[in-house]
Amino acid sequence: MSVLSILRVLKGLNGLNVFKNFKTPSVFFIALRYILGPARDGGRYLWGAALGIALSLVPIVVTLIVADGMIQGITDRYLELGTGHLQIHNLSNPASPESALPYIEGMPGIRGIWPESQGLGVIMGDSGSRGTTIRASDRSFWDDEGSQRFLETYAGEARLENDNDVLLGKALADSIGAEVGSIVRIMTLRSSPTGRPLPRVTSFTVRGIVSSGYRELDSLWCLMTYEAGIQILQDPSSYLILKIDEPYEGADIMAAGITQLLGSGYGVYTWKRLQYSQYVSYESTRQMLLFIMALIVLVAAVNVSSATSMLSIERQRDIALIKISGAKPSFTSFIFLCGAFLTGLIGSLLGIGAGLLIGSFINGIIRTLETVLSFFTWLFNAGPVMILDSSFYLETIPIIINGPVILLIGILTIFSSVLSSWLPARRAGKLKPLDILRKH
Repeated sequence: MSVLSILRVLKGLNGLNVFKNFKTPSVFFIALRYILGPARDGGRYLWGAALGIALSLVPIVVTLIVADGMIQGITDRYLELGTGHLQIHNLSNPASPESALPYIEGMPGIRGIWPESQGLGVIMGDSGSRGTTIRASDRSFWDDEGSQRFLETYAGEARLENDNDVLLGKALADSIGAEVGSIVRIMTLRSSPTGRPLPRVTSFTVRGIVSSGYRELDSLWCLMTYEAGIQILQDPSSYLILKIDEPYEGADIMAAGITQLLGSGYGVYTWKRLQYSQYVSYESTRQMLLFIMALIVLVAAVNVSSATSMLSIERQRDIALIKISGAKPSFTSFIFLCGAFLTGLIGSLLGIGAGLLIGSFINGIIRTLETVLSFFTWLFNAGPVMILDSSFYLETIPIIINGPVILLIGILTIFSSVLSSWLPARRAGKLKPLDILRKH
């Protein structure tokens, strides 16, 4: 059906004054005719612009999924295996954080409380030695549901049966040649009666080799019981680790309540404060990536303006017929704005859909690409390809789909498409039918 036929049908249905109100659904019929009709009716321009929008949206959606998954996955591991949700420090007596236990035990919303001490040492194995971060925690901390969810056991078991057992991070165990059952020696410092620091060497048995899935967190881990840590560490940094029911939403409220209960002699710190610089760094990187990708989307949306201009030039006879039928300039402009809207909508749906599909299978896609690229580098005697080095990134990316943000991206893309097409649509509305008919 031609545009002239559509006009005749619409006029028959709505009367001779159908075009006086450009809000009538007739503009959508004509816009749909252009975008869904044959290529010669202008669809090739609009579909080309829609494809450009779709291709630009795919990387921004995938980047959003990967960035959110990385930030969420790393943060969860620090919360459950590192700092905990909150920490309580005894400011007046740092070596005795347990004095706060009688005041906070049984508080609603607290999932668990464990004492922990941290210190530095040198660990020696069969094939070398290396500096290590000694974490001396109550053994039940590693049995917690949150800890078990992210703690992966490579060898042995992630359980400390006695004070002579240690768990080693996988990177640390590999660097010193330690295996399950190996005897390792840990050198720490102690004070002599005269106050002079002296080395102290203690032997432990490796009971398990573990990983958090994020090497930056566990690469120097040497985990032992709280009692063993108190014995070998000089002036350890001791505190209470708390896990609560709502770490993301309720940490600040819980910290304020505990601070009021304990008084000024204790310091209560949320995970947000303990990881502030790291969390801000991740979020800044995410925002920068999204900003760069957004510029690509804006460029693609501007292409809709070019498509609208080409469409208005090619369909000038239709514009003349529409105006002769009694349409106002605003009605004619609105037809092309509707075309831009439909172009942005189709491009957004295609791009977001493809981005969600790729993002949902990103781990498998990365593994496949690494395998294929490693095969080609092997042919040239080069090393394997690692797209996401586990030294800096998670071994497996959690799939986090932020629905509201993705919806906002789609809405802004459609809005940008319509806005960029406003000038060519306005020019099309101002065309004079007699001038057009003289040319054609």
